[in-house]
Amino acid sequence: MFILVVAIFLVAGLTPWLHRFLPRTAVWWIAAFVAGAFAFCFSLTGSVLQGGSISSTLDWIPALGLSLSFHADGLSLLFAVLILGIGFLVLLYASKYMSGHSRTGGFYAYLMMFMGSMIGLVFAGNLLLLFVFWELTSLSSFLLIGFHHDRAESRAAALQALLVTGVGGLAMLAGFVMLGLIGGTYEISALLTQGDAIKSNALYGPVLILILCGAFTKSAQVPFHFWLPSAMAAPTPVSAYLHSATMVKAGVYLLARLHPVLGHTDLWFSIVPVAGAVTMLTGALLAFVQTDLKKLLAYTTISALGTLMLLLGFGTVWSLKAAMVFLVVHSMYKGALFLVAGAVDHESGTRDLRLLGGLRHFMPVTTAAAVLAALSMAGLPPMLGFISKELLYEAKLHAPSFGLVITVLGVAANMFIVAVAFMFCLKTFFLGKGEFPKEPHEVPRLMLVGPVVLSFLGLSIGLFPDDLADRFIGPAVSAIRGETTEISLGLWQGINPVLLLSILTVAGGLVLYSVRSRFVAAHDRLGLARVQGPSRWYDTLVDGLPVFARRTTGLLQEAPLRGHLLVVLLAGFAFVGTVLVLRTDAARLPVIPSVRLLDVVLAAAMVGGALFLVVTSSRLAAVVALGAVGYGIALVYTVFGAPDLALTQFAIETLSVILFILVMQHLPEFRKLSGNGSRARDVLVAAAGGALVTALLLLTVREPLWSHLAAFFSAKSLVLANGRNVVNVILVDFRALDTLGEITVLGIAALGVYGLLKLRLRDEERT
Repeated sequence: MFILVVAIFLVAGLTPWLHRFLPRTAVWWIAAFVAGAFAFCFSLTGSVLQGGSISSTLDWIPALGLSLSFHADGLSLLFAVLILGIGFLVLLYASKYMSGHSRTGGFYAYLMMFMGSMIGLVFAGNLLLLFVFWELTSLSSFLLIGFHHDRAESRAAALQALLVTGVGGLAMLAGFVMLGLIGGTYEISALLTQGDAIKSNALYGPVLILILCGAFTKSAQVPFHFWLPSAMAAPTPVSAYLHSATMVKAGVYLLARLHPVLGHTDLWFSIVPVAGAVTMLTGALLAFVQTDLKKLLAYTTISALGTLMLLLGFGTVWSLKAAMVFLVVHSMYKGALFLVAGAVDHESGTRDLRLLGGLRHFMPVTTAAAVLAALSMAGLPPMLGFISKELLYEAKLHAPSFGLVITVLGVAANMFIVAVAFMFCLKTFFLGKGEFPKEPHEVPRLMLVGPVVLSFLGLSIGLFPDDLADRFIGPAVSAIRGETTEISLGLWQGINPVLLLSILTVAGGLVLYSVRSRFVAAHDRLGLARVQGPSRWYDTLVDGLPVFARRTTGLLQEAPLRGHLLVVLLAGFAFVGTVLVLRTDAARLPVIPSVRLLDVVLAAAMVGGALFLVVTSSRLAAVVALGAVGYGIALVYTVFGAPDLALTQFAIETLSVILFILVMQHLPEFRKLSGNGSRARDVLVAAAGGALVTALLLLTVREPLWSHLAAFFSAKSLVLANGRNVVNVILVDFRALDTLGEITVLGIAALGVYGLLKLRLRDEERT
């Protein structure tokens, strides 16, 4: 699994060069790799049929509890198969959809990075590693959503998705850290065995809230749902992939994975099912009034994500079974419908339902795929969507609480979804005659593979669902529950309340479809589209940030630099001095150690130089006084047996004095910029600071200064680095990267100075 993740990212990095040298066949090589990865993950399903798992761990940063731990069980493999399988179809589709674009190689690289991030996320066996991949999905989706970066709409949508999911991810990270501290480990497999202890901990509430922030933002739960429709600014292959199998399902995966640790508490039941129900109904209602095919599908995705959260919130066997089946169903029909929407836009020049109609005459194969996918979306037999809808109703009827209310809300939301499915299919392909910006025709064959395969799978699995139940659904539910669970699926369950609810849903959907024009007219008349919701709150916050920054800067930066320095020093003195007084008992009061005459002479020389520095009116005398202080410090190093440091100090002070003298001759004379009162205040502040630092140093020397590092460096310098000068060995070997960084900074500064001097010489030559 580790090799698989690394290989996907490696392919992502090599893709631009591969496309540059093999522009015609690069996508085939990439697709072949993804197909091989899919076959590998599919082959692993045999090992987890009875609730087993496969794990591998490689230590990364053990001191932080961070390891490259990967874990494959029924849940992660279900997601991996969907991610890789649909990713393969999206690549084939994109090979024609993106044909001729100047940055196709970059697009494939971003798509592979997105795929690798999701695969790493679902296989991650460590919370911190999961967070790394979680943020990589946000970064890669930012690049994909903003792929058309020359359009303001794409840039704004990409930034919105990154900010919303990024803020949620940071909150989630805090929850992960707290969860790891409670459980004593960041390994997910170990945490799953401590569910009762974690739920009884006082920090359980904050942990749950923080993790839910990450899951809700990523999976577009109300009120964070607004970023998902905006993400339709991305190319259609991205939309299809993002909605069907990848980013938006990450929050669902997270709650399913941590269900044994966080689920089945009063706080869980009061948040997760409620948020899911609100999102389910909100997405369905908003989808019903849309006219853009992609936005219509985007809002139905929000409704579907709400349904999944609702089912995970229940946590019963019925709800988990329904959630996993609905996850598969939604991935198939939503992927197919998004690819169909892209095909319609690609060939007719529009996605507006008001301009579409009668496309079945021009795009017969696309029409067939759309019909099958829409039937599955509407939950009609013999599609897998019909089985899923019956399972949804069964789970809602068996809800732990408020089963009747949840069922009514579910039926209402599904009625709108049925109406949307009919809208998508009938208005686009059958009814009326469209007003197309360009003459439509059937799409290239490679753009048909994805919609046809996904819609046909919905039909074939609906007719024969046993293999899906045995190979995927059963192991996934077992992984969530932590115990083996047998799952069976069937197309016909007899005449029962669930079937009657399904019939009622379809009938209600047809009624809503027939009155949609009146519904939309009332919606427009009431001005509901102009109601300021979460998206407006987001805009207000983003627009207000620069205003807040300017006002804050104006408030804090009006004073001169010495005023800022004074505030910082006084605050530091107050805090440190207060702690020093409160934490230091009489027995540990500073005691001046014994001193020698030489120490007194050196100290007096440095104090005298410092006093002369602040009273002199000559810049040259000030430089000399400052040098005297520096040379005094070098002599202190010599007295206390550090000749190498003394030599360094002598060299630095000599160079500093020379440079100061060279510069000082170009500066104006000293001017009096402050009054006597300000100077007296500065004297008091400086004296307080000196006294505080002196007290801290005297307290420090009373403590034992023996260190394990001193013994280690003394013992290892000659053995490991072949150096007898311990200080030099530390700088050159043990802290080599630190020293390299310092040298790099100096080198860059030198290049900058050289560039400025060269620019000045050129200006002088021109004049």
